[in-house]
Amino acid sequence: MNNLHNINIERSVLSSILFNPATFEDVAANLSAKDFYLPSHRYIYEAMEACEREDLPIDEEFIKKKLNQQGRFDEDAMLEILSTNPLPATKAYVEEIKEKAIKRELVQLTSDIKEIAVEKDLPSSDVVDLVQQKLYQITQENSSREFRESPEMTHATIAHIHEMKKRGNSGVVGVDTGFAEINKLTTGFGEGDLIIVAARPAMGKTAFCLNLAQNALNEGRGVAIFSLEMPAEQLMLRMLSAKTSIPLQKLKVGDMNDEQWGHLTRAADEMSKRKFFVDDNGSVDIHQVRAKLRKLKSQHPEISLAIIDYLQLMTSGGNRDRHLEVSDISRGLKLLARELSIPIIALSQLNRGLEARSDKRPMLSDLRESGAIEQDADMILFVYRDDVYKIREEKEKEQKARTEGKEYKSNFFEKPEEDAEVIVGKNRNGPVGVANLVFQKACTRFVDRKMGIPIEVVQYNASINPPEAKIDLPPL
Repeated sequence: MNNLHNINIERSVLSSILFNPATFEDVAANLSAKDFYLPSHRYIYEAMEACEREDLPIDEEFIKKKLNQQGRFDEDAMLEILSTNPLPATKAYVEEIKEKAIKRELVQLTSDIKEIAVEKDLPSSDVVDLVQQKLYQITQENSSREFRESPEMTHATIAHIHEMKKRGNSGVVGVDTGFAEINKLTTGFGEGDLIIVAARPAMGKTAFCLNLAQNALNEGRGVAIFSLEMPAEQLMLRMLSAKTSIPLQKLKVGDMNDEQWGHLTRAADEMSKRKFFVDDNGSVDIHQVRAKLRKLKSQHPEISLAIIDYLQLMTSGGNRDRHLEVSDISRGLKLLARELSIPIIALSQLNRGLEARSDKRPMLSDLRESGAIEQDADMILFVYRDDVYKIREEKEKEQKARTEGKEYKSNFFEKPEEDAEVIVGKNRNGPVGVANLVFQKACTRFVDRKMGIPIEVVQYNASINPPEAKIDLPPL
């Protein structure tokens, strides 16, 4: 018996399907046609898959008809399969076929490594990345053919439509953002999407992405965050504040009453049970992100969303022009999202030039190194809060008056809740537009406008700390 294939086991599994077609469903859940060593066995299994898709009987006549149409029918191979005794249970045999298929792929990988490392003389970082990508594909059983054929694509599309129908026409196709107006524009974040969330400093883009992460966790999904700017403990503090409605400043110093401590304890216990992962090393390049996320996804298949905070702090691992580096990073993230079949959200800074405009709402040209990012992104969201600029203007006016020895009285009222806009500037698969939200400052939380608590106003005074919102604690 060859260590890389077993023809008798392949015949036995195919024979079991022919004698009992109900077996095919269990076999198909673990095997694909490429896992069979003999070409004739692969062709027969592909014909079985075609019969299953078309709701045809999986029997000798229909399989023979399909193979004859392709010029692939091997009568001797079919007779050998029909003369083989079917198995009472196929599980162990299917696992054996899969085991040998993986070994064959690993042997092929060793040959590929020699070719790309020696003959093609690629940089070591590229070699490592290609090897990691191939290993991930082998372990995840998603090595693909060069082309997907029309019958398979049509079947997959119809199945997708049926799945959307089962969801009750909710309008959300991918990961639910948790915000009704954003869902209406985007239908959620789709598998393989690269989403850019961009804003000027202090607009709340990190808070917004943590809210997106929390919404995904509440749905039972797994979330991974690469935090290049903030330690994991600070991220968790913000998420607990948003979840419990306890002001962030109170959480930081532990200034809470008994009821708030109870809310915090229950929220922390709930968060500890979620599939939530943070890498806060602070320095990471695109190769490391790929390697770490592939490994995490293979260990925790429930990972459904990855967030990178933020793109301009990443490197591509080489001493290249910054525009070329950003191009490598954005393209690498897009390819990784497709490879892992999850949406990846990357935060991005905006050029300060927009602040010279009278209307400071961002647009695509305001993205730093915008060309590559704009091209690779499936969706670009801008976070904008007009009150940030109004507060800044008031502080500047007060400072100017003090410098001139004058008294300045402001008529501006700072609110614990501010109107916020999430501007969908690019949407490859849908409309662009503006989602109107409310930002609750004390808890660093964005909510749908209709869900916001009544807005309280107080006289703004730049010389004192902003007032904390009085927010009722929601039930956990």
